[in-house]
Amino acid sequence: MSVPPLIDRVTGSNFSYQHHALESCFDDLAALGRTDVELWGVAPHAHVPWMTDAEARGIRRSAAARGLSVACFTPEQVAYPVNVASPDARLRAASVAMFRRAAELAAELGAGMLFLTAGRGGEDEPRSAAWTRAVDAVGEIAAYAGRLGLTCVLEPLQRVESNLVTTAADAQRMLDEIAAPNLGVALDTVAAYAAGDTVDAYFAALGDRVRHVHLIDGTPTGHLAWGDGILPLSEIVSAFARNGYAGLATVELFGDGTYALDPRPALERSLAAIAAA
Repeated sequence: MSVPPLIDRVTGSNFSYQHHALESCFDDLAALGRTDVELWGVAPHAHVPWMTDAEARGIRRSAAARGLSVACFTPEQVAYPVNVASPDARLRAASVAMFRRAAELAAELGAGMLFLTAGRGGEDEPRSAAWTRAVDAVGEIAAYAGRLGLTCVLEPLQRVESNLVTTAADAQRMLDEIAAPNLGVALDTVAAYAAGDTVDAYFAALGDRVRHVHLIDGTPTGHLAWGDGILPLSEIVSAFARNGYAGLATVELFGDGTYALDPRPALERSLAAIAAA
């Protein structure tokens, strides 16, 4: 069975739309031929601590009215106070509770996937202590999400964002220790190349546990539109095809700078580049 071209599986997202109404984002995504959405759980669109079940269902209906489905729910999590590996027990417990609530909202949104990261430990404590806290927390979240019928994906981060899971090897080790059947990995092209990994290296380490992709350009860091960075897009697209990847990919244009002022052109350029790769 052949795998559809990657461009047909590129989702839309509100990552660069936080200064615009969510409906405007959905209008643009539909106009650009997207059918799936990765919803960034951030204010003002979808702030997890405040969002009700009814509001989540309203977002689901708003997307559906434009021919869109929420495929992945990605709560904002790479900043305090959210840190599932925090040495502060109160922050850690509150972070796990946030993700449990996010799992409930993902179910109301109709999203089959919940996006996770491993947090970070203190730079002045043994890595092993923070690693254990992250394994316990991510395992608890994945188990709870699994009871709601959700898949979870764990994204390795850049070293400035985490001192725990930053490479394909780190992700492999954490998934092996947690051993949750509903837990896979999200491959972020910028984080991968910043860590010295490649798409092929991810698949060599993780195989079909690569279940989601953030497909973005960088220098090699950043969250850039394709053509604004230096990453080898054609090589990356070919590697996904070579490894039989059949999942979704999101152009994660980070929501600050010039992209946030007028998000659609950067997304449109990126989609065209991916289609041509």
